[in-house]
Amino acid sequence: MEAVKVTDFSFDYAIGNETALHDINFTVNEGEFIVVCGPSGCGKSTLLKSIKPQLKPFGTTRGKIEFYGEDVYSLPDEKTAGEIGFVMQNPDAQIVTDKVWHELAFGLENLGVETPIIRSRVAEMANYFGIHNWFRKKTAELSGGQKQLLNLASVMLMQPKLIILDEPSSQLDPIAAREFLENVRKINLELGTTIIITEHNLEEVYGYADKVLLMEKGRIKKYLPPQEMAQYLAENEHEGMYKALPTPARMYGSVLKGECPLSIVEGRTWFGQLVDEKQPESPVLAEHERPSEKVIDINEVWFQYEKGADPVLRDLSFSVRKGEICSVLGGNGAGKTTMLSVVSQKRKYNLGSIKISGKELSKYKGTELFEHNMAVLPQNSQSLFVFETLRRDLEEIFAEKKISKAEIEEKVLAVARRMEIDSLLDRHPYDLSGGEMQKAALAKILLLEPKLLLLDEPTKGMDALSKENMGRILQELAKSGATILMVTHDIEFCAKYSDHCMLFFDGYIVSEGSPKKFFSENSFYTTAASRMTRHLVRNIITCEEGEQLCRSLL
Repeated sequence: MEAVKVTDFSFDYAIGNETALHDINFTVNEGEFIVVCGPSGCGKSTLLKSIKPQLKPFGTTRGKIEFYGEDVYSLPDEKTAGEIGFVMQNPDAQIVTDKVWHELAFGLENLGVETPIIRSRVAEMANYFGIHNWFRKKTAELSGGQKQLLNLASVMLMQPKLIILDEPSSQLDPIAAREFLENVRKINLELGTTIIITEHNLEEVYGYADKVLLMEKGRIKKYLPPQEMAQYLAENEHEGMYKALPTPARMYGSVLKGECPLSIVEGRTWFGQLVDEKQPESPVLAEHERPSEKVIDINEVWFQYEKGADPVLRDLSFSVRKGEICSVLGGNGAGKTTMLSVVSQKRKYNLGSIKISGKELSKYKGTELFEHNMAVLPQNSQSLFVFETLRRDLEEIFAEKKISKAEIEEKVLAVARRMEIDSLLDRHPYDLSGGEMQKAALAKILLLEPKLLLLDEPTKGMDALSKENMGRILQELAKSGATILMVTHDIEFCAKYSDHCMLFFDGYIVSEGSPKKFFSENSFYTTAASRMTRHLVRNIITCEEGEQLCRSLL
Protein backbone atom coordinates (compact mmCIF):
# COMPACT_ATOMS: atom_id res chain seq x y z
CA MET A 1 0.00 0.00 0.00
CA GLU A 2 1.25 3.50 -0.84
CA ALA A 3 1.70 5.61 2.29
CA VAL A 4 2.95 8.70 0.46
CA LYS A 5 2.72 9.54 -3.24
CA VAL A 6 4.20 12.76 -4.58
CA THR A 7 3.21 13.68 -8.14
CA ASP A 8 4.68 16.57 -10.18
CA PHE A 9 5.14 18.58 -6.99
CA SER A 10 6.81 21.99 -7.17
CA PHE A 11 7.20 24.71 -4.56
CA ASP A 12 8.07 28.42 -4.71
CA TYR A 13 8.77 30.40 -1.55
CA ALA A 14 6.74 33.58 -1.19
CA ILE A 15 9.95 35.63 -1.05
CA GLY A 16 12.66 34.90 -3.60
CA ASN A 17 12.84 34.17 -7.30
CA GLU A 18 14.07 30.59 -7.23
CA THR A 19 11.82 27.53 -7.30
CA ALA A 20 12.76 25.40 -4.27
CA LEU A 21 11.28 22.12 -5.61
CA HIS A 22 10.90 21.13 -9.28
CA ASP A 23 8.48 18.42 -10.46
CA ILE A 24 9.07 15.97 -7.60
CA ASN A 25 7.79 12.42 -8.21
CA PHE A 26 8.26 9.47 -5.83
CA THR A 27 6.29 6.92 -3.82
CA VAL A 28 6.83 5.59 -0.29
CA ASN A 29 5.17 2.27 0.52
CA GLU A 30 3.74 1.51 3.95
CA GLY A 31 6.43 0.33 6.37
CA GLU A 32 9.40 1.52 4.30
CA PHE A 33 12.43 3.31 5.74
CA ILE A 34 13.43 6.09 3.32
CA VAL A 35 16.61 8.15 3.65
CA VAL A 36 16.60 11.51 1.85
CA CYS A 37 20.03 12.98 1.15
CA GLY A 38 21.61 15.78 -0.85
CA PRO A 39 23.77 18.91 -0.44
CA SER A 40 22.75 21.80 1.81
CA GLY A 41 20.00 23.90 0.24
CA CYS A 42 18.87 21.22 -2.23
CA GLY A 43 15.29 21.28 -0.92
CA LYS A 44 15.24 18.34 1.52
CA SER A 45 13.69 20.21 4.45
CA THR A 46 11.22 22.01 2.17
CA LEU A 47 10.06 18.66 0.77
CA LEU A 48 9.71 17.02 4.19
CA LYS A 49 7.81 19.96 5.67
CA SER A 50 5.49 20.02 2.64
CA ILE A 51 4.32 16.48 3.49
CA LYS A 52 3.16 17.68 6.94
CA PRO A 53 0.44 20.34 6.29
CA GLN A 54 0.92 22.06 9.66
CA LEU A 55 4.58 22.75 8.79
CA LYS A 56 4.26 23.55 5.09
CA PRO A 57 6.38 26.64 4.31
CA PHE A 58 4.66 29.81 3.12
CA GLY A 59 4.63 29.81 -0.67
CA THR A 60 3.04 28.46 -3.83
CA THR A 61 2.63 24.76 -4.59
CA ARG A 62 1.89 22.89 -7.80
CA GLY A 63 1.22 19.20 -8.18
CA LYS A 64 -0.03 16.79 -5.55
CA ILE A 65 0.98 15.01 -2.33
CA GLU A 66 -1.20 12.07 -1.32
CA PHE A 67 -1.30 10.38 2.09
CA TYR A 68 -2.87 6.91 1.85
CA GLY A 69 -4.59 7.87 -1.40
CA GLU A 70 -5.99 11.24 -0.28
CA ASP A 71 -4.74 14.76 -0.99
CA VAL A 72 -2.81 15.59 2.17
CA TYR A 73 -3.92 19.24 2.10
CA SER A 74 -7.62 18.33 2.01
CA LEU A 75 -7.45 16.09 5.08
CA PRO A 76 -8.75 17.32 8.48
CA ASP A 77 -6.07 18.87 10.72
CA GLU A 78 -6.67 16.38 13.51
CA LYS A 79 -5.95 13.50 11.12
CA THR A 80 -2.64 14.83 9.75
CA ALA A 81 -1.62 16.16 13.18
CA GLY A 82 -1.88 12.67 14.65
CA GLU A 83 -1.07 10.35 11.73
CA ILE A 84 1.94 12.29 10.36
CA GLY A 85 4.59 12.79 13.03
CA PHE A 86 7.54 15.17 12.63
CA VAL A 87 10.81 15.37 14.59
CA MET A 88 12.87 18.53 14.04
CA GLN A 89 16.59 19.17 13.96
CA ASN A 90 16.78 21.24 17.14
CA PRO A 91 15.58 19.23 20.20
CA ASP A 92 14.54 22.40 22.05
CA ALA A 93 12.41 23.72 19.17
CA GLN A 94 9.73 21.06 19.69
CA ILE A 95 9.42 20.97 23.48
CA VAL A 96 6.58 23.16 24.79
CA THR A 97 6.10 22.22 28.46
CA ASP A 98 8.31 22.24 31.56
CA LYS A 99 7.93 18.60 32.70
CA VAL A 100 8.63 15.32 30.88
CA TRP A 101 5.33 13.70 31.84
CA HIS A 102 3.36 16.77 30.71
CA GLU A 103 5.25 16.93 27.40
CA LEU A 104 4.28 13.30 26.70
CA ALA A 105 0.62 14.00 27.41
CA PHE A 106 0.45 17.38 25.68
CA GLY A 107 -0.43 16.21 22.15
CA LEU A 108 -3.14 13.81 23.29
CA GLU A 109 -4.64 16.47 25.58
CA ASN A 110 -4.90 18.84 22.61
CA LEU A 111 -6.72 16.17 20.61
CA GLY A 112 -9.24 15.78 23.44
CA VAL A 113 -8.32 12.19 24.33
CA GLU A 114 -9.80 11.00 27.63
CA THR A 115 -7.54 11.12 30.71
CA PRO A 116 -7.47 7.32 31.46
CA ILE A 117 -6.41 6.62 27.87
CA ILE A 118 -3.71 9.32 28.04
CA ARG A 119 -2.31 7.83 31.27
CA SER A 120 -2.25 4.33 29.80
CA ARG A 121 -0.54 5.40 26.58
CA VAL A 122 2.00 7.61 28.39
CA ALA A 123 2.95 4.79 30.76
CA GLU A 124 3.35 2.33 27.89
CA MET A 125 5.46 4.75 25.83
CA ALA A 126 7.65 5.79 28.77
CA ASN A 127 8.50 2.14 29.39
CA TYR A 128 9.05 1.40 25.69
CA PHE A 129 11.65 4.17 25.37
CA GLY A 130 13.14 3.84 28.86
CA ILE A 131 11.86 7.28 29.87
CA HIS A 132 10.42 6.07 33.20
CA ASN A 133 13.75 6.80 34.95
CA TRP A 134 13.46 10.53 34.22
CA PHE A 135 9.67 10.73 33.87
CA ARG A 136 9.19 13.53 36.44
CA LYS A 137 12.23 15.60 35.53
CA LYS A 138 12.06 19.15 34.20
CA THR A 139 12.57 19.25 30.43
CA ALA A 140 15.24 21.94 30.92
CA GLU A 141 17.34 19.45 32.89
CA LEU A 142 17.50 16.87 30.10
CA SER A 143 20.48 16.20 27.86
CA GLY A 144 20.16 16.75 24.11
CA GLY A 145 19.75 13.02 23.53
CA GLN A 146 17.01 12.76 26.15
CA LYS A 147 15.18 15.76 24.67
CA GLN A 148 15.22 14.27 21.19
CA LEU A 149 14.05 10.89 22.53
CA LEU A 150 11.25 12.72 24.38
CA ASN A 151 10.25 14.39 21.09
CA LEU A 152 10.15 11.02 19.35
CA ALA A 153 8.10 9.46 22.16
CA SER A 154 5.67 12.40 22.15
CA VAL A 155 5.15 11.91 18.42
CA MET A 156 4.67 8.15 18.84
CA LEU A 157 1.96 8.70 21.46
CA MET A 158 -0.21 10.08 18.66
CA GLN A 159 0.06 6.63 17.00
CA PRO A 160 1.27 7.99 13.64
CA LYS A 161 1.34 5.96 10.43
CA LEU A 162 4.27 8.07 9.16
CA ILE A 163 7.16 9.75 10.99
CA ILE A 164 9.25 12.39 9.22
CA LEU A 165 12.62 13.30 10.77
CA ASP A 166 14.65 16.32 9.63
CA GLU A 167 18.33 15.97 10.66
CA PRO A 168 17.28 14.62 14.10
CA SER A 169 20.78 13.66 15.27
CA SER A 170 22.70 16.76 14.11
CA GLN A 171 22.97 18.22 17.63
CA LEU A 172 23.58 14.93 19.46
CA ASP A 173 26.87 13.43 20.54
CA PRO A 174 27.89 10.28 18.59
CA ILE A 175 26.69 7.78 21.19
CA ALA A 176 23.36 9.55 21.78
CA ALA A 177 22.88 9.87 17.99
CA ARG A 178 23.47 6.15 17.51
CA GLU A 179 20.99 5.27 20.28
CA PHE A 180 18.38 7.66 18.91
CA LEU A 181 18.60 6.28 15.37
CA GLU A 182 18.43 2.73 16.72
CA ASN A 183 15.14 3.68 18.40
CA VAL A 184 13.83 5.03 15.08
CA ARG A 185 14.81 1.76 13.42
CA LYS A 186 13.11 -0.21 16.22
CA ILE A 187 9.86 1.69 15.63
CA ASN A 188 10.07 0.86 11.94
CA LEU A 189 10.79 -2.85 12.46
CA GLU A 190 8.56 -3.59 15.45
CA LEU A 191 5.57 -1.35 14.75
CA GLY A 192 5.71 -1.10 10.95
CA THR A 193 5.71 2.71 11.10
CA THR A 194 6.78 4.32 7.83
CA ILE A 195 9.90 6.46 8.20
CA ILE A 196 11.19 9.32 6.02
CA ILE A 197 14.43 10.79 7.37
CA THR A 198 17.02 13.23 6.11
CA GLU A 199 20.56 13.18 7.50
CA HIS A 200 23.88 14.65 6.39
CA ASN A 201 25.79 12.13 8.52
CA LEU A 202 24.88 8.84 6.87
CA GLU A 203 27.24 6.59 8.85
CA GLU A 204 24.54 5.10 11.08
CA VAL A 205 21.28 5.56 9.19
CA TYR A 206 22.24 4.60 5.62
CA GLY A 207 22.24 0.87 6.27
CA TYR A 208 18.69 1.02 7.69
CA ALA A 209 17.24 2.33 4.42
CA ASP A 210 14.98 0.40 2.07
CA LYS A 211 15.56 3.17 -0.47
CA VAL A 212 17.69 6.30 -0.69
CA LEU A 213 16.33 9.43 -2.36
CA LEU A 214 19.08 11.70 -3.71
CA MET A 215 18.16 15.35 -4.27
CA GLU A 216 20.07 18.01 -6.18
CA LYS A 217 19.02 21.65 -6.79
CA GLY A 218 15.38 21.00 -5.90
CA ARG A 219 15.06 17.91 -8.07
CA ILE A 220 15.24 14.15 -7.52
CA LYS A 221 18.50 12.87 -8.99
CA LYS A 222 18.06 9.17 -8.14
CA TYR A 223 15.77 6.97 -6.01
CA LEU A 224 17.42 3.59 -5.43
CA PRO A 225 18.06 0.85 -2.84
CA PRO A 226 21.10 1.77 -0.69
CA GLN A 227 23.64 -0.59 -2.28
CA GLU A 228 22.63 0.46 -5.78
CA MET A 229 22.88 4.12 -4.76
CA ALA A 230 26.36 3.61 -3.31
CA GLN A 231 27.43 1.80 -6.49
CA TYR A 232 25.99 4.61 -8.64
CA LEU A 233 27.74 7.37 -6.64
CA ALA A 234 31.07 5.51 -6.68
CA GLU A 235 31.03 4.65 -10.38
CA ASN A 236 29.81 8.07 -11.52
CA GLU A 237 32.27 9.99 -9.32
CA HIS A 238 29.50 12.09 -7.80
CA GLU A 239 31.97 13.89 -5.54
CA GLY A 240 29.59 15.69 -3.19
CA MET A 241 27.33 12.82 -2.22
CA TYR A 242 29.96 10.10 -2.60
CA LYS A 243 31.89 11.78 0.23
CA ALA A 244 28.71 11.67 2.35
CA LEU A 245 28.41 7.88 2.08
CA PRO A 246 29.21 5.72 5.12
CA THR A 247 32.92 4.92 5.46
CA PRO A 248 32.53 1.21 4.52
CA ALA A 249 30.84 2.18 1.23
CA ARG A 250 33.50 4.80 0.46
CA MET A 251 36.35 2.38 1.15
CA TYR A 252 34.63 -0.11 -1.15
CA GLY A 253 34.26 2.65 -3.76
CA SER A 254 38.02 3.19 -3.76
CA VAL A 255 38.58 -0.29 -5.24
CA LEU A 256 35.09 -1.46 -6.43
CA LYS A 257 35.87 -5.04 -5.45
CA GLY A 258 33.37 -7.52 -3.98
CA GLU A 259 29.94 -6.55 -2.61
CA CYS A 260 29.44 -3.02 -1.26
CA PRO A 261 29.28 -3.00 2.58
CA LEU A 262 26.96 -0.50 4.29
CA SER A 263 27.61 -1.07 8.00
CA ILE A 264 30.70 -1.43 10.18
CA VAL A 265 29.97 -5.15 10.62
CA GLU A 266 29.74 -5.68 6.86
CA GLY A 267 32.76 -3.42 6.39
CA ARG A 268 34.96 -5.44 8.76
CA THR A 269 34.09 -8.64 6.90
CA TRP A 270 34.72 -7.02 3.51
CA PHE A 271 38.01 -5.46 4.69
CA GLY A 272 39.14 -8.83 6.08
CA GLN A 273 38.56 -10.44 2.69
CA LEU A 274 40.47 -7.63 0.97
CA VAL A 275 43.41 -7.89 3.36
CA ASP A 276 43.41 -11.72 3.12
CA GLU A 277 47.01 -12.81 3.71
CA LYS A 278 48.74 -9.53 2.85
CA GLN A 279 49.22 -8.47 6.50
CA PRO A 280 49.70 -4.70 5.96
CA GLU A 281 51.74 -2.82 8.56
CA SER A 282 50.05 -0.36 10.89
CA PRO A 283 51.13 3.29 10.57
CA VAL A 284 53.47 4.36 13.38
CA LEU A 285 52.12 6.89 15.88
CA ALA A 286 54.49 9.86 15.66
CA GLU A 287 55.21 12.11 18.64
CA HIS A 288 52.81 15.03 18.86
CA GLU A 289 54.65 18.30 19.44
CA ARG A 290 52.44 21.27 20.20
CA PRO A 291 53.40 24.94 19.76
CA SER A 292 54.79 26.49 22.93
CA GLU A 293 52.76 29.74 23.07
CA LYS A 294 49.51 29.36 25.04
CA VAL A 295 46.63 31.52 23.75
CA ILE A 296 44.07 29.99 26.14
CA ASP A 297 45.38 28.77 29.49
CA ILE A 298 42.78 27.36 31.90
CA ASN A 299 43.83 26.19 35.37
CA GLU A 300 41.63 24.51 38.01
CA VAL A 301 38.45 26.34 37.01
CA TRP A 302 35.14 25.67 38.78
CA PHE A 303 31.71 26.94 37.77
CA GLN A 304 28.15 26.40 39.00
CA TYR A 305 25.00 28.13 37.76
CA GLU A 306 23.67 28.91 41.23
CA LYS A 307 24.72 28.52 44.83
CA GLY A 308 24.22 24.98 46.10
CA ALA A 309 23.91 23.49 42.61
CA ASP A 310 26.25 20.80 41.31
CA PRO A 311 29.33 22.25 39.58
CA VAL A 312 29.15 22.18 35.77
CA LEU A 313 32.90 22.76 35.45
CA ARG A 314 35.07 21.09 38.07
CA ASP A 315 38.83 21.51 38.36
CA LEU A 316 39.01 22.17 34.62
CA SER A 317 42.53 22.59 33.23
CA PHE A 318 43.76 22.68 29.64
CA SER A 319 45.52 24.92 27.15
CA VAL A 320 45.13 25.85 23.48
CA ARG A 321 48.28 26.85 21.66
CA LYS A 322 48.81 29.50 18.97
CA GLY A 323 47.97 28.31 15.45
CA GLU A 324 46.16 25.17 16.69
CA ILE A 325 42.78 23.78 15.79
CA CYS A 326 41.81 22.27 19.12
CA SER A 327 38.63 20.15 19.29
CA VAL A 328 36.62 19.29 22.39
CA LEU A 329 34.34 16.26 22.23
CA GLY A 330 32.00 14.74 24.80
CA GLY A 331 28.41 13.86 25.57
CA ASN A 332 25.46 16.25 25.62
CA GLY A 333 25.33 17.99 28.98
CA ALA A 334 29.00 17.41 29.83
CA GLY A 335 29.67 21.18 30.11
CA LYS A 336 31.35 21.95 26.77
CA THR A 337 29.13 24.90 25.79
CA THR A 338 29.29 26.23 29.37
CA MET A 339 33.08 26.15 29.10
CA LEU A 340 32.94 28.30 25.94
CA SER A 341 30.61 30.77 27.65
CA VAL A 342 33.05 31.12 30.54
CA VAL A 343 36.07 31.61 28.24
CA SER A 344 34.15 34.30 26.30
CA GLN A 345 33.17 36.21 29.49
CA LYS A 346 29.49 35.41 29.00
CA ARG A 347 29.53 33.75 32.42
CA LYS A 348 31.86 34.35 35.36
CA TYR A 349 33.66 31.34 36.80
CA ASN A 350 33.78 30.76 40.57
CA LEU A 351 37.34 29.53 41.17
CA GLY A 352 40.55 29.06 39.23
CA SER A 353 42.36 31.00 36.54
CA ILE A 354 41.79 31.70 32.84
CA LYS A 355 44.36 33.58 30.77
CA ILE A 356 43.85 34.75 27.19
CA SER A 357 47.13 35.58 25.42
CA GLY A 358 48.87 35.71 28.81
CA LYS A 359 46.40 38.15 30.37
CA GLU A 360 43.98 37.20 33.13
CA LEU A 361 40.44 37.07 31.74
CA SER A 362 39.04 39.29 34.51
CA LYS A 363 41.39 42.11 33.46
CA TYR A 364 39.80 42.44 30.00
CA LYS A 365 37.39 45.37 30.31
CA GLY A 366 34.36 46.29 28.18
CA THR A 367 34.72 44.99 24.63
CA GLU A 368 38.51 44.72 24.83
CA LEU A 369 38.44 40.89 24.65
CA PHE A 370 36.65 41.00 21.30
CA GLU A 371 38.33 43.94 19.52
CA HIS A 372 40.34 42.25 16.74
CA ASN A 373 40.89 39.40 19.17
CA MET A 374 38.13 36.88 19.97
CA ALA A 375 35.04 35.91 17.96
CA VAL A 376 32.38 33.35 18.95
CA LEU A 377 30.17 31.14 16.78
CA PRO A 378 27.30 30.18 19.13
CA GLN A 379 25.45 26.88 19.12
CA ASN A 380 22.34 28.70 17.89
CA SER A 381 23.82 30.47 14.86
CA GLN A 382 20.41 32.01 14.03
CA SER A 383 20.92 34.40 16.95
CA LEU A 384 23.59 36.25 14.94
CA PHE A 385 21.11 37.49 12.31
CA VAL A 386 18.81 40.48 12.76
CA PHE A 387 18.19 41.95 9.29
CA GLU A 388 15.94 41.00 6.38
CA THR A 389 18.78 39.99 4.06
CA LEU A 390 22.03 38.17 4.64
CA ARG A 391 23.88 40.96 2.82
CA ARG A 392 22.71 43.56 5.37
CA ASP A 393 23.66 41.28 8.24
CA LEU A 394 27.19 40.90 6.93
CA GLU A 395 27.52 44.63 6.19
CA GLU A 396 26.44 45.36 9.78
CA ILE A 397 29.89 44.26 10.99
CA PHE A 398 31.31 47.52 9.56
CA ALA A 399 28.55 49.80 10.92
CA GLU A 400 30.85 51.71 13.30
CA LYS A 401 34.00 51.61 11.18
CA LYS A 402 35.34 54.33 8.92
CA ILE A 403 35.34 52.40 5.68
CA SER A 404 33.85 53.18 2.27
CA LYS A 405 30.73 51.50 0.96
CA ALA A 406 32.68 50.06 -1.98
CA GLU A 407 35.22 48.49 0.38
CA ILE A 408 32.45 47.04 2.54
CA GLU A 409 30.83 45.47 -0.52
CA GLU A 410 34.19 44.06 -1.61
CA LYS A 411 34.87 42.48 1.79
CA VAL A 412 31.35 41.03 2.08
CA LEU A 413 31.48 39.53 -1.41
CA ALA A 414 34.95 38.07 -0.77
CA VAL A 415 33.92 36.27 2.43
CA ALA A 416 30.64 35.15 0.84
CA ARG A 417 32.55 33.57 -2.04
CA ARG A 418 34.99 31.99 0.37
CA MET A 419 32.11 30.38 2.28
CA GLU A 420 30.24 29.57 -0.98
CA ILE A 421 27.16 31.63 -0.05
CA ASP A 422 27.48 34.51 -2.55
CA SER A 423 24.26 33.38 -4.30
CA LEU A 424 22.37 33.71 -0.98
CA LEU A 425 23.23 37.33 -0.11
CA ASP A 426 19.76 38.68 -0.93
CA ARG A 427 17.90 35.89 0.91
CA HIS A 428 16.39 36.32 4.38
CA PRO A 429 18.77 34.55 6.82
CA TYR A 430 15.87 32.62 8.35
CA ASP A 431 15.03 31.14 4.94
CA LEU A 432 18.44 29.45 4.70
CA SER A 433 18.87 25.73 5.32
CA GLY A 434 20.69 24.61 8.47
CA GLY A 435 23.98 24.12 6.62
CA GLU A 436 23.68 27.43 4.77
CA MET A 437 22.96 29.18 8.09
CA GLN A 438 26.18 27.75 9.58
CA LYS A 439 28.25 28.95 6.63
CA ALA A 440 26.66 32.40 6.81
CA ALA A 441 27.33 32.61 10.57
CA LEU A 442 30.99 31.74 10.12
CA ALA A 443 31.23 34.30 7.29
CA LYS A 444 29.94 36.96 9.68
CA ILE A 445 32.50 36.27 12.38
CA LEU A 446 35.35 35.98 9.84
CA LEU A 447 34.66 39.60 8.85
CA LEU A 448 35.83 40.52 12.37
CA GLU A 449 39.30 39.17 11.44
CA PRO A 450 39.70 37.48 14.85
CA LYS A 451 42.94 36.04 16.22
CA LEU A 452 41.01 33.56 18.39
CA LEU A 453 37.84 31.73 17.31
CA LEU A 454 35.50 29.85 19.65
CA LEU A 455 33.22 27.60 17.58
CA ASP A 456 30.26 25.66 18.99
CA GLU A 457 29.13 22.86 16.63
CA PRO A 458 30.35 24.65 13.46
CA THR A 459 29.54 21.80 11.01
CA LYS A 460 25.99 20.93 12.08
CA GLY A 461 23.62 20.67 9.12
CA MET A 462 26.46 20.86 6.58
CA ASP A 463 26.90 18.54 3.61
CA ALA A 464 30.21 16.75 2.96
CA LEU A 465 31.64 19.27 0.48
CA SER A 466 30.73 22.23 2.71
CA LYS A 467 32.55 20.53 5.59
CA GLU A 468 35.63 20.09 3.41
CA ASN A 469 35.56 23.77 2.49
CA MET A 470 35.17 24.78 6.13
CA GLY A 471 38.01 22.45 7.13
CA ARG A 472 40.30 24.06 4.56
CA ILE A 473 39.33 27.56 5.76
CA LEU A 474 40.04 26.67 9.39
CA GLN A 475 43.42 25.22 8.43
CA GLU A 476 44.26 28.37 6.42
CA LEU A 477 43.34 30.52 9.43
CA ALA A 478 45.51 28.39 11.71
CA LYS A 479 48.48 28.61 9.33
CA SER A 480 48.13 32.40 9.32
CA GLY A 481 48.45 32.40 13.14
CA ALA A 482 44.82 32.26 14.27
CA THR A 483 43.87 29.92 17.12
CA ILE A 484 40.68 27.86 17.06
CA LEU A 485 38.88 26.17 19.95
CA MET A 486 36.04 24.05 18.60
CA VAL A 487 33.33 22.14 20.47
CA THR A 488 31.94 19.45 18.18
CA HIS A 489 30.10 16.14 17.91
CA ASP A 490 31.48 15.63 14.39
CA ILE A 491 34.10 12.97 15.01
CA GLU A 492 35.03 12.47 11.34
CA PHE A 493 35.59 16.21 10.80
CA CYS A 494 37.55 16.45 14.04
CA ALA A 495 39.84 13.53 13.07
CA LYS A 496 40.60 15.04 9.68
CA TYR A 497 41.16 18.70 10.51
CA SER A 498 42.16 19.03 14.18
CA ASP A 499 45.67 19.41 15.58
CA HIS A 500 44.71 18.44 19.12
CA CYS A 501 41.67 16.62 20.57
CA MET A 502 40.21 16.47 24.08
CA LEU A 503 37.43 14.41 25.68
CA PHE A 504 35.20 16.37 28.08
CA PHE A 505 33.39 14.42 30.81
CA ASP A 506 31.62 15.51 34.00
CA GLY A 507 32.99 19.06 33.77
CA TYR A 508 36.66 18.42 33.05
CA ILE A 509 39.10 17.00 30.47
CA VAL A 510 39.69 13.26 30.94
CA SER A 511 41.96 12.58 27.95
CA GLU A 512 43.71 14.48 25.18
CA GLY A 513 46.24 14.03 22.40
CA SER A 514 46.82 14.25 18.68
CA PRO A 515 43.93 12.98 16.51
CA LYS A 516 45.93 9.83 15.67
CA LYS A 517 46.61 8.97 19.30
CA PHE A 518 43.22 10.13 20.60
CA PHE A 519 41.02 8.20 18.15
CA SER A 520 43.26 5.12 17.93
CA GLU A 521 42.98 4.62 21.70
CA ASN A 522 39.22 5.30 22.07
CA SER A 523 36.65 2.52 21.64
CA PHE A 524 33.43 4.52 21.24
CA TYR A 525 34.52 8.12 20.63
CA THR A 526 36.36 7.11 17.53
CA THR A 527 35.89 7.17 13.78
CA ALA A 528 34.13 4.69 11.53
CA ALA A 529 37.42 3.97 9.72
CA SER A 530 39.07 3.04 13.03
CA ARG A 531 36.18 0.78 14.09
CA MET A 532 36.20 -0.93 10.69
CA THR A 533 39.94 -1.63 10.39
CA ARG A 534 41.43 -1.78 13.90
CA HIS A 535 41.03 -5.57 14.24
CA LEU A 536 43.60 -5.98 11.43
CA VAL A 537 45.42 -2.64 11.09
CA ARG A 538 45.94 -0.09 13.86
CA ASN A 539 46.04 3.71 13.68
CA ILE A 540 43.80 4.24 10.63
CA ILE A 541 41.45 7.06 11.68
CA THR A 542 40.14 8.83 8.56
CA CYS A 543 38.21 7.47 5.61
CA GLU A 544 40.86 8.89 3.27
CA GLU A 545 43.54 6.84 5.05
CA GLY A 546 41.30 3.78 4.75
CA GLU A 547 40.75 4.36 1.03
CA GLN A 548 44.49 4.74 0.46
CA LEU A 549 45.17 1.51 2.37
CA CYS A 550 42.55 -0.38 0.33
CA ARG A 551 44.10 0.76 -2.96
CA SER A 552 47.53 -0.36 -1.74
CA LEU A 553 46.22 -3.90 -1.16
CA LEU A 554 45.22 -4.51 -4.79
